[in-house]
Parts: sequence; structure tokens; C-alpha cells
Amino acid sequence: MHALLLIPAMLLDGWLGEPRWVWGRWPHPAVLMGRAVAALDGALNRGARRKMRGAVAVAVLVLGAGALGRGIASLPFGWMWEILGAAILMAQRSLADHVQAVGDGLRLSLAEGRRMVGRIVGRDTAAMDEPAAARAAVESAAENLSDGVVAPALWFLIGGLPGILVYKVVNTADSMIGHRTPRHEQFGWAAARLDDVLNLIPARLTAVLLALAGWRPDAGRVVLRDAPRHRSPNAGWPEAAMAVVLGIAVSGPRSYHGVMTDQPYVHPEGRRDAGPDDIDAAVRLLWRVWALLLVGIAMIAAALAG
Repeated sequence: MHALLLIPAMLLDGWLGEPRWVWGRWPHPAVLMGRAVAALDGALNRGARRKMRGAVAVAVLVLGAGALGRGIASLPFGWMWEILGAAILMAQRSLADHVQAVGDGLRLSLAEGRRMVGRIVGRDTAAMDEPAAARAAVESAAENLSDGVVAPALWFLIGGLPGILVYKVVNTADSMIGHRTPRHEQFGWAAARLDDVLNLIPARLTAVLLALAGWRPDAGRVVLRDAPRHRSPNAGWPEAAMAVVLGIAVSGPRSYHGVMTDQPYVHPEGRRDAGPDDIDAAVRLLWRVWALLLVGIAMIAAALAG
């Protein structure tokens, strides 16, 4: 049943994305999730036993998201609300548009490219040259393909609307409190670890889909070699696969809050002069993976129906 509902949800997201005429009037569910995370952060992230308090916050978020999903799915025409909910919580069109905007911006000027890439990455962009901005866009494309498309699809396939809502609220919590800052190192531990677990299979599945979509069956050697070197236990898998398909090196040194970090390159033998054409290729690859995923889900739906 979930596979059958996921097909129109993916098509709807791929067609409309996040229309401004809707989300300019009402808050997006991701915004509401962010408000819930911020409220729990403000209420519980204080005093002693912050790791335990953070675990309680994550439990509240997970239970609340699951209950909300079950409630919506049980409404009249629940199948329709599940389709709409899944479409809203996936991000294929918006991801492709935001990544493409970086390539289009770089063709206008380096300053415009930096401005566009600053919308999708958390690192410092003011001193980026063109290759650094292009690499950042490609990395964001790969990582968010896993976080924003493949993982939500997989968790909807497994758990329907409750499943995708739980995944998205945990992913939102990780992005807000899962960083190792003095304030969140203890409180955000549970959110970060649960997000790692929920993305374990999707990240590796995304790498496989990227290699298939780019027809690089030899990508496995580089992915297995370089993914474990990445600062994230999951992001390195799709990033390495994307790098192999495009023939470029990604990751590497970058600056956060004025502090340069010496990160190793992923696929270091690749070109380091990435540019707008590589971003164009990355966006095309996003859509090929989306199509492969859609075909796979259709095959699952047909098998279950038979």
C-alpha cells in the first residue's frame, strides 16, 4: 500500500516542489518541526544530565511525529493525506532547483555563485573561489539526495506517513542540535546518533543508485575506500559516488565560523577545478537517480499487488 502511495507523492514533489504560493502563506512542516526542536532545546537544555534530557527531547519528538502521522492517516480519505504529506516532506524539485541556482549564479559572477551556495551549505562562503563553490554545491546535492529524497522515500515505504514524519523530525533535530558545540555536545547527542542510524541504509543505497545512474559500476572501490574517511558516517557514501561519476574531487579543506578545517578530499584523484558544468551534470544525475528510485518503487508496488 505504501509503495503505491509513494509513486504519486514522488511525481507531485518532482512536478511542484515547494510552491511559494502555498508556503508563502502557511509555515512549512519543516518550519514547524524546527519550532518544536527549538522549544524543547530552550526548555530542557539546561542544568545537569543534559545527555539524558536530550534523549527525552528526541523521544518526545519521535512519539509526537508518529502519533501525528497515524492521526492524519486515519482521517477520511487518509490515502490522499498520506500522498500529500509524503510529497511535502520530500525535496527532489527544491534540491535540484537550489543546486542549479549555484551553477547559474557562477556563470553570472563569483559573488552571485557564493550567494547561491550560501543558501544550501553551512560553511563560510566569502573566500570561496569558483571550484570551491562548485564542489560545495555538488557535495550538497549528493548529501541531500540521500537526506531529502532517498531516506524519506525509504521510511515512507517502511512506515507510511508516521515513518516519514519520524525520519524528518529526527533529521531536523540533528541539523539544529546535533552539532558538537559547547551548548549541544551533550544535549544533541541522541538526535545525532539516531539520525546516523536512520540514514545508515539510505546513504549506502543512494551511493548505489548514483553509481547505477552514472553507469559507473567501478565506483564501489572508491566509495568503500573514501566514505569511511569522511567526517560523517553516512554523507561520505553518496558524496564519493557522485565524485566518481563526475570525475571530480570533493570535500577537502573548508572554513566554518572563520576556522579552517583540514578535511581530506573524497576521490582525490579527480579534478579539483570543478565548475558550473559539473553542477549541471550533478543536477542531471539527481533526476536520473529520482527516475531509478521511482521505477524501483513501481516494481515493488507491482510485486506486492501481484
